[in-house]
Amino acid sequence: MLRPKVPSMPIPTGQVTPPAVVEPTAITHPAPAAPAQPTAPAPASTRPTIQLTPGALITLVVGGTGVVLVLGTVLVSLLLAVAITAGSTAITALVIRSLMNSEHKRR
Repeated sequence: MLRPKVPSMPIPTGQVTPPAVVEPTAITHPAPAAPAQPTAPAPASTRPTIQLTPGALITLVVGGTGVVLVLGTVLVSLLLAVAITAGSTAITALVIRSLMNSEHKRR
């Protein structure tokens, strides 16, 4: 009743031309450019450079360590929250399945 129809290959109409032949072209190298003129050095920056004293270096290390510890604590607590949620969802699913199976056994 329902038979698929296999499409037939269309027959080309008109004159078919063969593919064009690609011929390699010669590579021409550009003439070397003239050497660049020496430029004047850039003016010195007027911005002060940052000088780290031992106290500032210790502050940076302690601050960086604190940031890493806080971020690690937050990420671990998020992972723990996801794991607890998944476990409680699995236990709930097992309890519901057990209740439904026991309901079918009573009948």
